[in-house]
Amino acid sequence: MPSEGQDRVASVPTPLTHPSSDRESRHVAHFYTDDSSLLQTLSKTIAAALVSGGAGICVATRRHRDELVGHLEDRGLNTGRLIRQGRLLLADAAETLSRIVVDGAPDRARFMEVVGEFIRRARSAANETNPKIAVFGEMVALLCADGKPEQAIQVEQFWNELAQIESFNLQCAYPISNFSSAEHNEDFLKICGQHSLIISSDGRTQLGLDLVQGAGAAGHETSTHASEELLHLLVGAVQDYAILMLDPEGRVSTWNSGAERIKGYRASEIIGRHFSSFYPEEDLANGKPRRALEVATREGRYEDEGWRVRKDGSRFWASVVITAVRDRDGKILGYGKVTRDFTERMRMHEALRKEIAEKVVAQESLRESERSLRRLSQHLLRTQDEERKRIGRDLHDSLGQYLSVLKMKMESVDAGKFLAADRVHEQLTECIQLAEESIKEVRTISYLLYPPMLEEMGLKCAIPWYLDGFTKRSGIATSFDASADFGRLSADAELAVFRVLQESLTNIHRHSGSPTAAIRLLQENRAVVLEISDRGKGMDPAGAHQSNGNGSGSLGVGLRGMTERMQQLGGTLEVASSSQGTIVTARIPMEAVAIAGD
Repeated sequence: MPSEGQDRVASVPTPLTHPSSDRESRHVAHFYTDDSSLLQTLSKTIAAALVSGGAGICVATRRHRDELVGHLEDRGLNTGRLIRQGRLLLADAAETLSRIVVDGAPDRARFMEVVGEFIRRARSAANETNPKIAVFGEMVALLCADGKPEQAIQVEQFWNELAQIESFNLQCAYPISNFSSAEHNEDFLKICGQHSLIISSDGRTQLGLDLVQGAGAAGHETSTHASEELLHLLVGAVQDYAILMLDPEGRVSTWNSGAERIKGYRASEIIGRHFSSFYPEEDLANGKPRRALEVATREGRYEDEGWRVRKDGSRFWASVVITAVRDRDGKILGYGKVTRDFTERMRMHEALRKEIAEKVVAQESLRESERSLRRLSQHLLRTQDEERKRIGRDLHDSLGQYLSVLKMKMESVDAGKFLAADRVHEQLTECIQLAEESIKEVRTISYLLYPPMLEEMGLKCAIPWYLDGFTKRSGIATSFDASADFGRLSADAELAVFRVLQESLTNIHRHSGSPTAAIRLLQENRAVVLEISDRGKGMDPAGAHQSNGNGSGSLGVGLRGMTERMQQLGGTLEVASSSQGTIVTARIPMEAVAIAGD
């Protein structure tokens, strides 16, 4: 008659659904408190594979290999013959581990080569076409005992990758003493997360990814109780995970300190309540909690990220895993639920996404600015060419004509040396007049390029002079109003304001069709203000706005040039246009236009 311990070890553990559960391979983690319970379960698993015509592989310590052989012989198996047939393969865990380590860390390629060869040899030796292969591995336990849990997790991942290629059932074993303090919480959970089934020494299964209940061997009630206490404290001490169990209807049945920290409820406040209490109103309205349990029931596992609600009503971004827990008959016993608060990570991702978006906008703005500068440069070159053409035409049409006539008059005087004195005097008078007209024309052209009066007398005197010439050339009547106390500005400011005036009047002449133009020059609110208004047909509002930005038309480029002049002095240029006319207002802060030393 089997002992009490044998009965408990022999019971078939209830598997938990896991991403790997829909494959033929199964990856089990066995947390044990003593060797006898481990070897009872292990010998049963390997014996079942051998009896069916399959194979068994044991990569373990020498003591566990020897004890396994003894247990198999107790079950009536001829281990010597099985080893000779190659259906029972025994390998030392430490020696195998040394073969897969490269530069102090497990190497994936070496693992696939060495351990993969074990699987292939066992398969070829088996009597079945699609044999059952049971594998036991202790390399991960050696790594944990050596203080290298990260490498143990890496080896577990290699096993899972190999299971994608070869079909086998793997059992890894860990002494529960390796996870005796809260500092091992994270490693414990990560190791559990690599397995499709978590079992304890008494054959009972708890929350597959997060909760393992260990038990001692038969007759070791004190050890069993201590192990259960240890695991209870371990899960309870986890702060970064909300670990809880739900009953089949979705009501909370267990609660840990991590759940209290993340969600804000004490155990007495939440146990018995439905887990939908954690969902926001919009998720409740569309039935999200119900669908989560349906998916977990149908597929074994449900994963989600989204907003959840704390007790105080605040929201946090949660990563949630819900795992269905079934009995050996497949009946739902409840659900394991693990939640992590990823609010900070989500905010970091959102901040990064926003930063990337802003950089994209800035890059596009920079490209547009470059295009705008190229257009402005083209306009300036074109304007320069037009100005040269205008100056050339003015020199030819006016000054050139005056000088030509003057030359002819002088030649006439020279040829008529013996003319009457009054005739000579008349022609000399005409020559003097032509010379005066030539000088006047030169001054006019010079003033248009850079009016000396602006530098000598300032804006208040230069503007009326310029308006007088503008009226004569264009036929547009102008008016000028200036503050009585308006004084001198810095040379840069006076030139910038004067250029704005020139460009605005040129736009009025070319585009507005206005018969008049009114100019105001004043100081208000510690700023110099130049206002040019007309009564023309106005500008399209979108066009005016575009012209202040990155417009490509000649009018827009001109306005943009004026805007840039103002911005260089910390000022602004505003354009207000309607069907009744247009008003251009240039404004520069007084501190930017004051003369040094004032």
